Amino acid sequence: MGTRRQARECSLQMLYAFDNCCMLEQDIFKCFDEILPVEIPYREFAIVIFRGVCQNQQQIDNLIEEFADNWEIKRMSAIDRNIMRIAAYEILYMKETPISVIIDEAVEISKTYSNKDSSKFVNGILDKLKDERKK
Repeated sequence: MGTRRQARECSLQMLYAFDNCCMLEQDIFKCFDEILPVEIPYREFAIVIFRGVCQNQQQIDNLIEEFADNWEIKRMSAIDRNIMRIAAYEILYMKETPISVIIDEAVEISKTYSNKDSSKFVNGILDKLKDERKK
């Protein structure tokens, strides 16, 4: 597994804690500092993703809802919505990463952490969202 995948999975864990456990950002960083020492190569990328999603969450959530026909973000599973938030952030703000890589990573992470139908759900929404990069 590549370091970027590990960073995305770590970001997913941080976002899950932020989203479901109502933890503050600084408390999440305190927890993850213990399991993510500075020397871990993917640490910085995980933090960039986490902070980026948190800072742009409203815009990201609005886009996800726009492309998720008849689904409100709060009705989606916490894992699925946070996987899509990570991918949406990368699509919109990390333009050096190819869209196909971002979507493939999100689909694979959903296969690992969510239910069997999630990968199709995540793929369908992100496939619609990918055109937002061009705007």
